[in-house]
Amino acid sequence: MHTTLPPTGIAALTRWGVIRARGPDGASFLHGQLTSDITGLRPDQVRLAGFCSAKGRLQASFVVWRPTPDEVLLACSRSVLPATLKRLSMFVLRAKCKLTDASDELPLSGAAGSDAADLLGETAPWQRREHGSLTIVRLPDAAGAPRALVAGPRTGAPTLDESAWDWLAVQSGVPTIEAATVEQFVPQMLNLELLGGVDFAKGCYPGQEI
Repeated sequence: MHTTLPPTGIAALTRWGVIRARGPDGASFLHGQLTSDITGLRPDQVRLAGFCSAKGRLQASFVVWRPTPDEVLLACSRSVLPATLKRLSMFVLRAKCKLTDASDELPLSGAAGSDAADLLGETAPWQRREHGSLTIVRLPDAAGAPRALVAGPRTGAPTLDESAWDWLAVQSGVPTIEAATVEQFVPQMLNLELLGGVDFAKGCYPGQEI
């Protein structure tokens, strides 16, 4: 895509989905499985996180927020969601945590440019705010334009093509693991640690030794 100005508008992110972890052990369970600190995630914070194989290769990447102490939401590519949900569920064992696909309940949209600015207000990157029935997550800017990930019921027709949102995502430098790139990278190959997606002090997680 070639453009002189960054795209602006709201796109329906049909290629994204949401995994919900609910229960008193949800955050601690994910803390032990993902590359980021989940138990320390405040209600207004958002973090990147990865889910690695035993060989240290990324099987999925997430934008993570924790709206309540007993609920964690993981936004990821729909192409990896079913396999990731199944694999994570295998490790729940006796933890008081239920993992479900919440994609239909929480459809995702991407806002860019002035449309994002209107929703974000003074929200800083990797912070979130509530706006009526919507959750607004500020992602890093791309090509000089603010970006917001919006979770909740869509109103009105999309005004931005999803491919334009994908272009902005590439410009931002924030990676997303999709089915075609599963097991292709360790987190550092995608600069996940520079983006706050790896916490080296939180304790062990699968694949950490690699």
